[in-house]
Amino acid sequence: MYHILFLALKFLVERKRQTFVSIFGVGIGVAAFIVMASLMNGFQKYFVEQAIDLNAHITLKTKPEDIPDRILKIYFGDKIIPVILGSKPPEKKDKITDYKFIIEKYSNNPDILGVAPHLVSQGILKYGTVEKSGSLIGIDPNLERKASVIDKFIENKRLDVLLADENSIIIGKLLAKDLGIYETGKKVILTTPNGNTHLFKVVDFFNSGITNLDQTRVYLNLRTLQTMLQRPNEVNELIFKIKDVNKAERLARLISQETGYYTESWQFAYKNFLQLFKIQNYITYMIVFAILIVSAFGIFNIIMMTVMEKKKDIAILKTVGYEDDEIIKIFTFQGVIIGFFGYIIGAILGYSIQEWLSSLKIDVEGLIRAKGFILDRSILYFVYGFVFSMFFSILASFYPSYKASKLNPVDIFRSGG
Repeated sequence: MYHILFLALKFLVERKRQTFVSIFGVGIGVAAFIVMASLMNGFQKYFVEQAIDLNAHITLKTKPEDIPDRILKIYFGDKIIPVILGSKPPEKKDKITDYKFIIEKYSNNPDILGVAPHLVSQGILKYGTVEKSGSLIGIDPNLERKASVIDKFIENKRLDVLLADENSIIIGKLLAKDLGIYETGKKVILTTPNGNTHLFKVVDFFNSGITNLDQTRVYLNLRTLQTMLQRPNEVNELIFKIKDVNKAERLARLISQETGYYTESWQFAYKNFLQLFKIQNYITYMIVFAILIVSAFGIFNIIMMTVMEKKKDIAILKTVGYEDDEIIKIFTFQGVIIGFFGYIIGAILGYSIQEWLSSLKIDVEGLIRAKGFILDRSILYFVYGFVFSMFFSILASFYPSYKASKLNPVDIFRSGG
């Protein structure tokens, strides 16, 4: 085995420049995979974690109804002209009538960690001359803590003030910025859809890092919102926190069957984003595979050229007793060596780029907000990088190795090598 490895290294060293280019090509591919996977999955995991924490694992509410369009037929002689008219939605209050019973029932379920009621509506907040719309959520802070991790996103941890002072309010960080509020204690006027207005004091800010939520979300005491909307003791939404978030779909269907209400899992709520992430991953892997395939062609080229140049040496090896499988091993080992050292360079380069990206302090603002790049520093990406580099390197070296093993020494010596 040592003599085979020695010959493989000797053939590679004789073509230093081409060997280095092939190794560096594999290294670029491995580094690209590690960095791109770290960036893409880091962003995706952060978004999913925030989505799971911010929005209920399961949401129970009244079932949205599809209102069929009415078709009006107009007769002109023998011709019928159909005209589609939109139907007016029926007058129906979105309320969960037996919500206290549902909370009590599922609070004892071992798969469910907490259930909390919400009264959700829209409203207009006014501060000075600035007006902004917001999504109003009336909550019971004690039950909310059991059903969510809301305290994680409240900047000054003053959620309990909503219980002590029913004239207090917590608003999204970006919503506060749009209103011109940069510190707590400011007074805002809230107007609800039924025309009621109330003066509230901003006691804290909601800062999740999800731009859309921080621009709209408003928390206030459940009873206060019920009074403003003239809906005493009513809620229109229940949120569930479960032990295993991957069971959300199954539990949502079970709860819907048992209660008769419409339920929605977090996976369904974010299905568009999850599909987008899948497409994003496919594109990432396609780019990396393209880089590795180009590197594989480089390896194929250098080994094939070595075989062509070393025909006489191969003939001598075969005449002194080297079998076909040993010839294959000599040239396959060249691919293994290139793949291995390419991986080492790629892993070092990928880790270095990860460190550099993590040290950058820039404001990332869009779908999410963060201070710098969000990276997933999983060791699995290095493992996958090793597997990919070795696979493509061995695959690229196999055909030239096979061709070398099939060379006939007699033909080579007759032709002069």
